[in-house]
Amino acid sequence: MIIGQYSAKAESNGRVMLPKKIRQFLKTKKLIVTRGYDGCLLLINTGQFQQVIKDIVSQSFLNPDKRNTERFLLGSAFELEIDNHGRLIIPDTLKKYAGLKHQLIFVGLGNRIEIWAQEAWQKQQKYLTSKAQDIAQRLLNS
Repeated sequence: MIIGQYSAKAESNGRVMLPKKIRQFLKTKKLIVTRGYDGCLLLINTGQFQQVIKDIVSQSFLNPDKRNTERFLLGSAFELEIDNHGRLIIPDTLKKYAGLKHQLIFVGLGNRIEIWAQEAWQKQQKYLTSKAQDIAQRLLNS
């Protein structure tokens, strides 16, 4: 399980040194990075990504929401490899999608990691702080 927030800096070529806790959680050199929801990226190990694929493809392709989810998550996924120094390179298309520049925030969410541009994460935290009670109430009522 991975929890908490971790800062990192991206080099101009998109190479990022993964925080040590993130590397320890992932336990592999091969990772998947794809678009996440809310303007962030999703970083998971290949085994967990296989489960995501299984969950998505088990739905009927006749369902347009299923097809669009495939396009969103699977169609934008890249397999990456962590180098011997603990770094990886985030593809340009994903950097652009998430607005990643120099300062990144890795957010551990139990079984997955989100990568946020620092400014976007700060906005998301403000939203969560102001709406946390309303969000929890909606979850209870669903």
